[in-house]
Amino acid sequence: MVLDKWLENKTIIIIGGTTGLGLSAAKAFVAQGANVVVVGRNPDSCTEAEKILGKTRATAIQGDATEPHTADNAIQKGIQTFGGFDGLYHVAGGSGRKYGDGPLHELSLEGWNKTFELNLTSLMLSNQAAIRQFLKQNTGGSILNMGSVLGYSPSPKYFVTHAYAATKSAIIGFSQSIAAYYAPNNIRINVLAPALVETPMSQRASKDEVILNFVKTKQPLDGGRNGQPADLDGAAVYFMSDYSTFTTGQILSVDGGWSLSEGQY
Repeated sequence: MVLDKWLENKTIIIIGGTTGLGLSAAKAFVAQGANVVVVGRNPDSCTEAEKILGKTRATAIQGDATEPHTADNAIQKGIQTFGGFDGLYHVAGGSGRKYGDGPLHELSLEGWNKTFELNLTSLMLSNQAAIRQFLKQNTGGSILNMGSVLGYSPSPKYFVTHAYAATKSAIIGFSQSIAAYYAPNNIRINVLAPALVETPMSQRASKDEVILNFVKTKQPLDGGRNGQPADLDGAAVYFMSDYSTFTTGQILSVDGGWSLSEGQY
């Protein structure tokens, strides 16, 4: 199997695709020949994404990932506009810190519930919509979910949001469970787990000099630095492509060495 463009003529839906990691992946997917539908909550970000991606191979729609019909609407848009549906990349999520996520002894019920809604309920809904469409098509397909190293490699001094960690851990269990169940249908589900990456969600940490000094030794690759959205693009392209047709239920850490390094306080 030799592919000139790894995603030639595939149609991929990116939930949370108008900023940060999702937008970077969308650019990479289009460059590899894919058609993309990107979904974002903010109408301005949708407009800007279409400008960046161009309208020939991309379209952006506004939607809240926690609403039951958002992902299905995006999938149907992809089918209507580009004639098919081949992959889902779920990037959408967020910090519940402002709602009360934090150390367990301070964690509010609202913080817990909102963090689960943002990170886990939204992902369940998009995965469910994708699975239903793949089964209807009887084609197989690929789902890639966004996890985090905090789901299995905690950092108790600087990243202490216990509900967030719980959701990211749950994403691993959920993804592997459905990967096992739907493997006979040639539907594969995998997880990317980044460490600290510069995105709109990570501004608190990315602007803190103390945390950045910690990251120099916690993420020691390439001189010790924050990740950039493009650092995940190659892995995302692989999981969306036919090169990954024999890969499912895997958790790939793209973390600059976070999960192997102690880091210095």
